[in-house]
Amino acid sequence: MIKPDRIVTTTCPYCGVGCNLELHVKDDFIFKVTSPFDSPVNHGNLCVKGRFGYDYIYHPKRVTTPLIRKTKQEAGRRTQAFDLSEWREVSWDEALDYAADRLVEIYKRGGSDAMAVYCCAKATNEDNYLLQKMYRSIFRTNNVDHCTRLCHAGSVVALQQAVGSSAMSNTASQVIQNDVFIVTGSNTTENHPIISLQMKEAVQKHGAKMIVVDPRRIELVDFADLWLPLKPGTNVPVFTAMAYVIVTENLVNHDFINDRTEGYTEFLASLEDFTPEYAEKISGVPAEDIRKAARMYATAKNAAIYWGMGISQLSHGTASALALIHLAFLTGHIGRDGTGLNPLRGQNNVQGASDMGAMPFHYPGYMRVDNEDNAAKWEKTWNIEAGGLSRKLGLTTTEILSHAHEGGVRALYIMGENPMMSEPNLNETRKHMEQLEFLVAQDIFINESGAFADVFLPATPFAEKDGTFSNTDRRVQRVRAAQKPRGQSRPDWQIICDLALRLESRLGRVTAKWDYSNPEEILREMAGVNLDYAGITYERIDKVGLIYPVPNMNHPGTPTLFKDSFPRGRGKFHVLDYVPVMEEADDEFPFILTTGRVLEHWHGGTMTRNSALNEAYPEARVQMHPADAEMHGIRDGDPVKVQSRRGEVVLRATVTEKTTVGVVFIPFHFAEAAANLLTNDALDPQAKIPEFKACAVQVFPAREDELAHPDVMLSRGRY
Repeated sequence: MIKPDRIVTTTCPYCGVGCNLELHVKDDFIFKVTSPFDSPVNHGNLCVKGRFGYDYIYHPKRVTTPLIRKTKQEAGRRTQAFDLSEWREVSWDEALDYAADRLVEIYKRGGSDAMAVYCCAKATNEDNYLLQKMYRSIFRTNNVDHCTRLCHAGSVVALQQAVGSSAMSNTASQVIQNDVFIVTGSNTTENHPIISLQMKEAVQKHGAKMIVVDPRRIELVDFADLWLPLKPGTNVPVFTAMAYVIVTENLVNHDFINDRTEGYTEFLASLEDFTPEYAEKISGVPAEDIRKAARMYATAKNAAIYWGMGISQLSHGTASALALIHLAFLTGHIGRDGTGLNPLRGQNNVQGASDMGAMPFHYPGYMRVDNEDNAAKWEKTWNIEAGGLSRKLGLTTTEILSHAHEGGVRALYIMGENPMMSEPNLNETRKHMEQLEFLVAQDIFINESGAFADVFLPATPFAEKDGTFSNTDRRVQRVRAAQKPRGQSRPDWQIICDLALRLESRLGRVTAKWDYSNPEEILREMAGVNLDYAGITYERIDKVGLIYPVPNMNHPGTPTLFKDSFPRGRGKFHVLDYVPVMEEADDEFPFILTTGRVLEHWHGGTMTRNSALNEAYPEARVQMHPADAEMHGIRDGDPVKVQSRRGEVVLRATVTEKTTVGVVFIPFHFAEAAANLLTNDALDPQAKIPEFKACAVQVFPAREDELAHPDVMLSRGRY
């Protein structure tokens, strides 16, 4: 039995649960991962990714030396863009000088609108704070965003509109205090496995009743009292029909509505057409089941709603989330322990990246960039002249690439994101990537997006850096380095600081502070203005973290929000209309495709597909219902071609009753059969989030030789 030299406690780099990890290190090598049983987040439990998915940090494809792409003359005939022969290894000085020279050249020529940056939901709070600070303070642009635009933007906008805060109102562990809870748009068992354990415990040990609302027969259905298998994209009629039942059967909490909300009279008038029978015609959910769900939720002592991207990733994602919020307002199931509105965040630090201002409309702390007082606070903090920061709302993730053209965005900086896997309609995305004049990639692997870069800056993964992550519960937790950076790789915050100093020098500016001695200095600077973090220090979160808001150094944290009031004052009801998905099934494309994750993999696959986890789930699969498979002559394991109006992929079929008739499912982790070659880039007009969860496709039998090789990349010259 190997005895470790040391055991380092840190936070998992995968989903938003934020499990505590113990990294067992021997001779600067992590050989095992466990978890402390006294962890308030995961109580010693880990999923397969948390326990085994760390070996990517030792993968031979990891890049640990700065790279600059060779000129055409140096490289000769271009091969595949991800081929290392097309790059030359350089020193950090040369890489950073080159990046600074090109960025400044483009900025001087094209101005602030020519510059854009993708921050990273996998990076630390400190990394994200610095990167958005660099672009705002030096390039004076708000073209700053990250992958929240592609996952929960609809939820964020809806919650901001309705309550004035976009975070989970309660913690996931409070599910054991629920009498009834709704899980919708979330395959929790595979996306947030530890939270699903808590949900099962709530049902099996504490007698809670669970309602699952999902197009697929996910595992939680086996533990639910009621399953509403709605058609993808029909959330608004189903949940508004539940509101209709609550109102017409007088299950309303009138005191809560009168004391804490506004807009109820107008909302009431809009419910007239949303009968359960109307919702059944649209969604396929039996009207009587809608009534049962409404009664269960409304009559519970404590009820809560947990939702995932099946709610938000729609062209009406904001309306879908508002329909859920209305249920909480009608019943008063918010502002108390064991209740609440709880969007489950997908990535380890997507909550923190949003808190840090990695968005085009907000500084850290969700302070609007077009508010004069907010801008003045950050100008003072960053030592910028009055009026120096831009008050112009920036471009979102989905807009940045569509503006990659002459007169638009010319230079893009990507830290840890992978738009060539995460954007919808990837054939169009590739065209936009090719239109960029200059691209910086800061990452640990050259992924499908890094393959387009002109300079690659090798960063460190979670096990080689210090900082903090903020999980889906709003719990801010420590991240600790267990080993030294491999090769010449460097922590993101150090790379950003060195580049920022070069940029300021070339522009003749000496403004913001960039000479930090450690990440905690960075966090404390941010917390001086973002008062939700004012009472958070590394010492205070050394053991178990703190749940923000933490307004001062003596505050214990705030697990439950909105006990007395909402940040916007009164909670606001909104009149909703049913808007169908942008692309419904028809004779030419008779199936609706929905996308998501599987347990063994994570997002674009940059980490898990360079891990032994890839052996557990090595190839892309499309799930089809047995009735659909039989009708199309498809057997389990057959190669099939899935085609939409935007592209096609070839992959194997899994014939399963996990999906419903007329609905097929493809995970989005596999570049060789990228689901987002098919998905629709139609946007929610408010949140600017794409409609990943519903598009029309056709499925045909295919040949074995049409299956793509697993090493394929969605890079130049490949599609």
